[in-house]
Amino acid sequence: MSMILSASVVRVRDGLPLSASTDYEQSTGVQECRKYFKMLSKKLSQLPDRCTLKTGQYNINFISSLGVSYMMLCTENYPSVLAFCFLDELQKEFITTYNMMKTNTAVRPYCFIEFDNFIQRTKQRYNNTRSLSTKMNLADMQTEIKLRPPYQIFLSDLGSANGFAHLSAAECKGTGKISAAPHQRLEPVTLPGIVSFVLSLLCGALNLIRGFHAIESLLQNEGEDFSYVIAFFLGTAACLYQCYLFVYYTGWRNAKSFLTFGLICLCNMYLYELRNLWQLFFHVTVGAFATLQIRLRRPQGKSPHYNV
Repeated sequence: MSMILSASVVRVRDGLPLSASTDYEQSTGVQECRKYFKMLSKKLSQLPDRCTLKTGQYNINFISSLGVSYMMLCTENYPSVLAFCFLDELQKEFITTYNMMKTNTAVRPYCFIEFDNFIQRTKQRYNNTRSLSTKMNLADMQTEIKLRPPYQIFLSDLGSANGFAHLSAAECKGTGKISAAPHQRLEPVTLPGIVSFVLSLLCGALNLIRGFHAIESLLQNEGEDFSYVIAFFLGTAACLYQCYLFVYYTGWRNAKSFLTFGLICLCNMYLYELRNLWQLFFHVTVGAFATLQIRLRRPQGKSPHYNV
C-alpha cells in the first residue's frame, strides 16, 4: 500500500528538528529510515533544495526554503508528484504560521511541536488519494517535476568517508540532476542594478579601447611601457567580471566582487598618469556602485507559492 509514513520540519543551518509527526509505525525498515533523517539533517546546507533518497522499500523526500527543510518518509510506490506537493503544503502552512525570526532563534528541539496537528491532518488527506485527485491539477505538477526533477541521493553517499562535505555544485551539475548553484536564482533586477550593469560595460569598453591604443603606441614608440597595456586589459576584465557577478549566482560572490573592485582601484592607480582626476573618479565610482549592487542583489529564497 502506498502511503506517507512520517514527516518532519528541520532547520537547515544546524539540523535542529522544529516539528515532526507523531508516528506509530515501528517496523525495522522505518526505524532505519529515521536514522537517515538525522544523517540528512546534518547535511541540508550542502544539498540542493529538492532531493530524494531511495532506501529500498521507502523513499525520503525533502525540500528546503528560507532556512527550513521539510522532510517526509513514504513507501517506494508513493507518487513523487504527490510527495512533493505534500511537502509544499507543509511549507506554505509553516511559513504562514511562524516567522523567520522564531525559526532562526529557536534553541530547543521540537519547539513547534504543535505543528504536528497540521502534519497529521495533511498526511491523512494525502494518504487518501481519491480525495486529492479532484482538487489538484496533476498534469501541471507532473510537468514541473519533469522540468525540475529532484536531485537523487544514494545510500552509498551516506556511507562514504567524506559524506556530502565535498558535494560541489560542479558534481551536481554533472549528474544531470538539479544542483544548488546552477539553479540558484537571484532577486529581480532593479533600476539601479541595470544602471550599474550598463556603466560597468561602458568602463570595460573604455578600458579596452585605451588598451588597443596603448598597443598601437607601443608599436610606434619602443620606449612605451607595456605594463600600461596590461593595466587597461585587466581593468576591462574586472569590469566584465563585475557584470557577470551581477547577473549570475556563484560561490563567494560578495568576496569576489570586493576583490574585483580592488583590482579596478589598483589598475586606475597605476594609470594615474594617463587619466585625469575626473576619469579616475568615474571608473572607481562605477566600480564601487557595481560592487554595491552585486551585494544588494541577494540569492532568492524559494517562494512559498511555487508549484511542485
